[in-house]
Amino acid sequence: MPALILPPTLEDIDTLARAALDSLPQPFPQFTEGLVLQIAEFPDDDVLQEMDIEDPFEIMGLYQGIGIDKKFEAQSGALPDIVFLYRRPILDYWCETGEDLRHVVRHVLIHEIGHHFGLSDEDMDAIEAEAEADD
Repeated sequence: MPALILPPTLEDIDTLARAALDSLPQPFPQFTEGLVLQIAEFPDDDVLQEMDIEDPFEIMGLYQGIGIDKKFEAQSGALPDIVFLYRRPILDYWCETGEDLRHVVRHVLIHEIGHHFGLSDEDMDAIEAEAEADD
């Protein structure tokens, strides 16, 4: 009987995400210091409702916090900036596309860090399209 292959765990995704975060070139590490990385199976119901998302597989990551473009001074009692990566939607996308899982996790992480820098989805789509055009 062939060995059973198990899907990557929350810990496996966390390891991939932390390796991607550690590999960011300068000057990004200084701006991501203190950023909390949280891996969960799916977004919670409050997030889905707030974002008006019916299918939890539609969201692979989320940034929650105050982008560095909006931080003028230390705010007393402010929660830390958090990047959530959602394991099940990431694995679903990975299975559908066949992309390298490290690449998928890195892409989602960098996309959410883009929000930390105050970039919109449209900004990041334009940057990605420009990078692909240069290849």
